[in-house]
Amino acid sequence: MENEEQDFRIDVDKVLKDKIGNKAKYIPGFIVNWLKRILHQDEINEFLTGRGKGLIGKDFLDGTLEHLKTGIILQTNIDGVITEGIDRLPGNEEGRYFTIVSNHPLGGQDGVALGSIVCKKWDSKMIYLVNDILMNFKGLAPLCVPINKTGAQSRNLPEMVDQAFKSDRHVVMFPAGLCSRKGDDGVIRDLPWKKTFVTKSVEYKRDVIPVHFSGHNSDRFYNIARFCKKHNLKINLAMLFLADEMFKNAGKTFTVTFGKPIPWQTFTDKSKSASEWAAWVEDKVYELNKA
Repeated sequence: MENEEQDFRIDVDKVLKDKIGNKAKYIPGFIVNWLKRILHQDEINEFLTGRGKGLIGKDFLDGTLEHLKTGIILQTNIDGVITEGIDRLPGNEEGRYFTIVSNHPLGGQDGVALGSIVCKKWDSKMIYLVNDILMNFKGLAPLCVPINKTGAQSRNLPEMVDQAFKSDRHVVMFPAGLCSRKGDDGVIRDLPWKKTFVTKSVEYKRDVIPVHFSGHNSDRFYNIARFCKKHNLKINLAMLFLADEMFKNAGKTFTVTFGKPIPWQTFTDKSKSASEWAAWVEDKVYELNKA
């Protein structure tokens, strides 16, 4: 029981050892302690061992939103007509499984909230394609296919992605891969979307549901991301601050807008490449935010 309890916690020391092995012991203690603070290790573990203890799947998502006091305004925008809720979208009774794609403005509440909404709408029949670091959250792990293109797991990545799209679950993706960035023009928007959701949706005949999630992170987050880009740093320093951004966004209300399902046959039109279709869907997502 003690080991199981320990597994259901965030542990910076363990993550560092798992990622870089014996080299972890050479990291100065003050840096490790700073990481623990910026990652909110104590606050997260308090939730995991308290009100979040034993919560799995949808219950874990809902418990996290309650803990962060996150409010959601849920709406549908179909052909420019915005209505409250997502009752206009088809349910499981039609035997259809969708690829659900969203912009990624936050890196915390957006992923948790979108999963919670999809679970409620489609009876918990959903699966995320996410960064493998989230597998540390045991309550979240059953809903996830871990994506790590650089680790040992990367050899099995194509098969794992195929299994997700073959499943009787709705696949939830953030095609940008990383959180939104602020451009030189001051506009906050996703990085270019990757084409995987297009090619796999065609292969497995899944219609695509576009989703727009409102909100943004702090200027500090965008400045760090801009610094990394300017200096061509390979490490994603901004990601280290996502937990801190999540707690900064605690207590806020976000608007989540679902669009009309896009038939998978749309993407078989050879007038656009798969990458161009991905960019087209990304544009559609941002149009959902317009009345």
